Amino acid sequence: MDQQQRLDRLADLAVRVGANVQVGQLVIVTGNVEHAPLMRSVARAAYRAGARRVEPRYIDRHFTRALIELGPRDPGSLERSMPWQMTLLQTLEKEKGAFIELDGEPDPHLLADLPAELVGRARAKEFRTRWLRMVNEKAVSWTIVPAPTPAWAEQIFGKPDLEALWQAVEKAIRLDLPDPVAAWRAHLERLGRRAAALTERRFEALRYRGPGTDLVVGLLPSSRWEGGPDRTRDGVEHVANMPTEEVFTSPDKRRAEGRIRSTRPLEMRGTMVEDLEVEVHEGRITNVKARMGAEAVRAELATDENACRLGEVALVDGSSAVGRLGIVFNNTLFDENATSHIAYGSGFDFVVEDEGDRAAGLNQSAAHTDFMVGGPEVDVDGREKGGAWIPILRHDEFQIG
Repeated sequence: MDQQQRLDRLADLAVRVGANVQVGQLVIVTGNVEHAPLMRSVARAAYRAGARRVEPRYIDRHFTRALIELGPRDPGSLERSMPWQMTLLQTLEKEKGAFIELDGEPDPHLLADLPAELVGRARAKEFRTRWLRMVNEKAVSWTIVPAPTPAWAEQIFGKPDLEALWQAVEKAIRLDLPDPVAAWRAHLERLGRRAAALTERRFEALRYRGPGTDLVVGLLPSSRWEGGPDRTRDGVEHVANMPTEEVFTSPDKRRAEGRIRSTRPLEMRGTMVEDLEVEVHEGRITNVKARMGAEAVRAELATDENACRLGEVALVDGSSAVGRLGIVFNNTLFDENATSHIAYGSGFDFVVEDEGDRAAGLNQSAAHTDFMVGGPEVDVDGREKGGAWIPILRHDEFQIG
């Protein structure tokens, strides 16, 4: 199979299963400038699916570097959203469009030598806040899909072996199977059944235990577990992350206590965070340690008053197609689907059924960052209303659902 065929097959999956592009729909395709060949394939696939208009949104992180190095130092300049960025989101929502994002770092160390505190702040805050609101309100169909790059391959394998990366990506997103679309439908049904089994138990809290980890996270009474396909408020089914292997919910922002150690590196927009450890007290992250990149995390936790609270808990077991590869991808889209993860920052409105629960305990923030906390050595239990702790994950295997 030549490279163009690979791009076209991935683009077709992103359009047909990921965003599920509808006839007459407006489609925005966003990615780094280095992703242009795949973005063009996505555009062609979207038009074949009946899209009315497909527009690119190119990102060049060298502009981010220039802003941090040479831009103004007045308050808010690094976090400022431009008016045309906001207009894009407004138009996308108004027209019930589709948003396809490509993810694959073209230069993982581009920002590594810059002050981590500035790197952590260099993101369009208002744009991010508006996008998270649109996700919460299920305003548009959207998906994030991988875009393999030589630099990403070198980060994983120690050499720019793009062929090895493509083979790994294809296995992780089921493109190596005879009928990827049918395989995805069956996989999404399995995740849906697992989420339903967890929702039925109505656990009051989760407990994580493992090396460097002893954390209890409270859940809201009406928290519902989600997994499998998403659905817009207009009924369009889509898959937000490709790959996806998780079942997830949003916790009670007020109730988390203990410490937890990340089990995989975290890539944060051009800087790497390794051996991350956080302490949580009364729902707030109060201490951050890491062998590398701690300042970038601390900067993001300072985004707003609730960035330091938890917004998501997600469970993944060893049956994950990503996890079975045995590869640390140094990419959150993949690593969060290889093992369980937690996110600090904003929670998801749509997984909390009761309005009172949402008002009292669902976190709202402009931040949302996942970090990986699972693996064979990490046990996860759920506390029932009567106080009994029930095993959920043991030795990387689900005990429920």
